[in-house]
Amino acid sequence: MDVVVVESPTKAKSIEKYLGPGYRVFASYGHVRDLPEKDEAVQPDADFAMEWEVLDRKKKALDDIQTALKTSDKLILATDPDREGEAISWHLLEVLAKKKAIADKPVERVVFHEITKRAVLEAMANARQLDTDLIDAYLARRALDYLVGFTLSPVLWRKLPGSRSAGRVQSVALRLICERENEIEAFVAREYWTVEALLETSGKDRFTARLTELAGKKLGKFDIGDAKAAEAATSAVRKAELSVRKIERKQVQRTPSPPFSTSTLQQEASRKLGFSASRTMQVAQRLFEGIELGGETVGLITYMRTDSVNLSSEAIGGARRVIAARFGEQYLPASPRVYKTKAKNAQEAHEAIRPTDPARVPADVASYLAADEKRLYELIWQRTMACQMAAAVLDRVVVEIGDSGQQIGLRATGQTIAFDGFLKLYQEGRDDRQADEEEDDDRLLPNIKEGEGLGQSDVKPRQHFTEPPPRFTEASLVRRLEELGIGRPSTYASIISVLQDRQYVKLEQRRFVPEDRGRLVTAFLLSFFDRYIEPSFTAGLENKLDDVAAGELSWKDVLREFWAPFKGRIDEVMERRVAEVIENLNEKLGSFLFPERENGANPRGCPNCGTGTLSLKLGKFGAFVGCSNYPECRYTRQLGVTTLEGGATERLLGVDPGTSEEVWLKAGRFGPYLQRGTGEEPRRSSLPPGYEPATIDFATAMQILALPREIGTDPNSGEPVEAILNRYGAFVQSGAQRRKLDADDDVLTVGLNRALALLAENPGKGAAPRRAAGPTKGRDLGADPDTGKAVKLLDGRFGPYVTANGVNATLKKDMDPATLTLEAAVELLRAKAARSGKPVRGRGKAAAKPALKTKAATATSALKPKGATATKKASKDKPASKAPARRKG
Repeated sequence: MDVVVVESPTKAKSIEKYLGPGYRVFASYGHVRDLPEKDEAVQPDADFAMEWEVLDRKKKALDDIQTALKTSDKLILATDPDREGEAISWHLLEVLAKKKAIADKPVERVVFHEITKRAVLEAMANARQLDTDLIDAYLARRALDYLVGFTLSPVLWRKLPGSRSAGRVQSVALRLICERENEIEAFVAREYWTVEALLETSGKDRFTARLTELAGKKLGKFDIGDAKAAEAATSAVRKAELSVRKIERKQVQRTPSPPFSTSTLQQEASRKLGFSASRTMQVAQRLFEGIELGGETVGLITYMRTDSVNLSSEAIGGARRVIAARFGEQYLPASPRVYKTKAKNAQEAHEAIRPTDPARVPADVASYLAADEKRLYELIWQRTMACQMAAAVLDRVVVEIGDSGQQIGLRATGQTIAFDGFLKLYQEGRDDRQADEEEDDDRLLPNIKEGEGLGQSDVKPRQHFTEPPPRFTEASLVRRLEELGIGRPSTYASIISVLQDRQYVKLEQRRFVPEDRGRLVTAFLLSFFDRYIEPSFTAGLENKLDDVAAGELSWKDVLREFWAPFKGRIDEVMERRVAEVIENLNEKLGSFLFPERENGANPRGCPNCGTGTLSLKLGKFGAFVGCSNYPECRYTRQLGVTTLEGGATERLLGVDPGTSEEVWLKAGRFGPYLQRGTGEEPRRSSLPPGYEPATIDFATAMQILALPREIGTDPNSGEPVEAILNRYGAFVQSGAQRRKLDADDDVLTVGLNRALALLAENPGKGAAPRRAAGPTKGRDLGADPDTGKAVKLLDGRFGPYVTANGVNATLKKDMDPATLTLEAAVELLRAKAARSGKPVRGRGKAAAKPALKTKAATATSALKPKGATATKKASKDKPASKAPARRKG
């Protein structure tokens, strides 16, 4: 009998069935020993000797293996096929050898990248010895992480009370998040304008073109910088006699993305499924270990920790057969697609993440899977099939338009799908900005001829503002870490989890926001350990670890090179006085700790005593801002908030008689704001332009919180006229028309006559700094039978389209808006949702934010004060079935 050791009991059961009599398969439940959490577990002065201890919870598993070995002929180590799996096998062998359980029995190492009978039997026939290079790389990484954690964290605790700990890799990830937040806070929006013309062909077909040349010169993004320049440009276009100068038509091919590696799976699962990195890996683990199909446990996907995008010839052949059978020969490229891994050391598994059997389509196994498993398997199956499908062919058209004097130039672009290719099955997810940028290219252009004269139906200027860089999502953070070469695929999920567990960052609307604690830690590390949290330094160290794994570098040489200067820096910082540390943080976090004041007063002057200086203070419960005149002056405030009059951070204004909720005026990071009620979703609003905190009483607060306010009805259109407040200021709006209020107008008192006068003004003057809404008229088609949401037919700037719950779909050329049915509209919406990867949302799910706030919408500014955004505490993802205990990824 041979003893086989794998990592999880689920795999143990499956593999024992495949191997049959003569084998007993045991689970190690991940690592069986680790470095103890105490000083000197790694001893640099003893040539980096490492002290290991057996984990208490693994002793029973080890005893079972030891007992079985007494009557066995051979030990076969079959832990996971990566660096960590190699280390687990090494630990097992070390422990069993010390227990004298091995004796002279042969020991073999086997790896399999999928849990199928064929793969397991093939692996057993190709056994090898333990890979010492992979083990050395593991030892180096584990020693580095220990040395950084157990020497740097005590410095943090001494010099920055309230801090949790620091880590070699996660501190770099935290730095990226904090630096992005600094960019957002320092960002100053820049105004720019575009001019768009709705043109008409001789056949009365209409299309939209954008102004690209003015006065014979090509326009840059910011060349039309204000409303006056926009009106001049608009007037010039209106006066011009326009014709088609040039039409460029070309076909382009779009090729599919490679199959999934660990990081791309995490990114796509985040974008399309809303999964966190840890949730993705947990579900993928279950799919890898297998499910019961027809009385047999079968692994559905290959190993999910991999840098590789390679596919075996067998997998490619299986995928091509499925594609030909399900989609037709025209969807097969002439030759198989071969993808090469770009990573310097594409370590771990030898294949991309793919279905173990391409012929096992998602519908065949859906009834055997939990909801998360079904969705992730479908994503992996579709991506794998798509990567072997033919390229999509797009017909792209660029129309250049101008006047005879070459003073005015416009451009219209559009594209159609000539052959959908892989897009028939799969399209990679895009973030919001990518979707907005690419949406304009998806329009259809009418049949136009060169030299044809064009009429003008309408010319409109549109105001825009540049936007700050977005906060990191899990997907974009993983992508950035991978781009910088920081960490490895198996570590991304744990990096993100550690940052959240230590309360260094939080997720708001699926984006990372640094907590005050995280910003303080990052500022401290930047001040005193900048080199060690530099992305380039960390990436360089990762490359050295890869060199160790490749057998090109000694692991102890890597440790020696790192340890000497790092230990010297630790000793130096430990000698620094806390006062010096605080002054460094005051300087690094100046704009965060001491925001500019509206009255121009010194941001660091104490608003209470008038003579003291504000500074960061460190207490046993964390950091805060306090006055230098303590204890005579006891002024303090939490981090990241401005203050009201007298230095207060909040003021109770009264109680809403209708709801019995308290109404507060509060100070936040981005200024004063109002709040009614408490709980998860209290009503909030910023103050309108011209209103100062000192002037806000209960009655005024109630008026502001009641916005938007209906002023009356437009006698021409019959549409209601409203006064609204949003992140860009105060506006009046009616239907698709919106105008910004002047400085002398008051959003709480502006009347109907003034609102109508503003709405009748030139569209360029005071237009809202958002993309103008398209629809000007429309009709209800009924309720979507799946979601219950209203389906509407609207007339947009690119023609008629249907919309439901955040998804828009343009009508096809042969469709008559007058006779369009609900069924046809729903079919269009489903097709658009499938192409964009943006599902039509049903009841109970968050809808897309509307471009224009409705009467029932919140008037809260998008620049919400810190602490004013109600977020639910993220709950841990609960797997459908209890997964075995595993090592941390």
